[in-house]
Amino acid sequence: LNNLLEVLFLWQGGMSFHGGAIGVFIASIIFANKNKIKTLVLTDIISCVATIGIFLGRIANFINGELYGKKTFSNYGIVFPKVDMEPRHPSQLYEAFFEGLLLFLLLNLILKYKKKLFNGELSCYFLIFYSTFRIISEIFREPDQHIGYVILNLSLGTCISLCFLIF
Repeated sequence: LNNLLEVLFLWQGGMSFHGGAIGVFIASIIFANKNKIKTLVLTDIISCVATIGIFLGRIANFINGELYGKKTFSNYGIVFPKVDMEPRHPSQLYEAFFEGLLLFLLLNLILKYKKKLFNGELSCYFLIFYSTFRIISEIFREPDQHIGYVILNLSLGTCISLCFLIF
């Protein structure tokens, strides 16, 4: 609260998905009201295509060697030289697959084959599936160093995803 402008200093940390999702929802309410569109119809459309951005963002995380996974002895471990020379889970690729590609396919299949959807239903499916996939992915992901585990050995991403899932 002392330095509100620092929220815009993305080069000093980055942006969490959860904060971005809340921001998109607030912007959707404002946009929908201004343009006389139903907010939940708009969020349903956004939910179907947001997964493309999530997929590309996770691929960028992998290329940048950030948000890497926990150490592993499996054959598919990846060495991230900026971190150490130990093989680690490519958790960014797991997230790209589940939160990006698979979620995109699920939402678009629901849209195509479910006979009648209520306004906001796709948004609900998005939150349910994204949160579930994120919680699973967090098992393999190293928690942020400056945060660590917050409650009961759960990462902040897991805790916030549980809140989104309950919502």
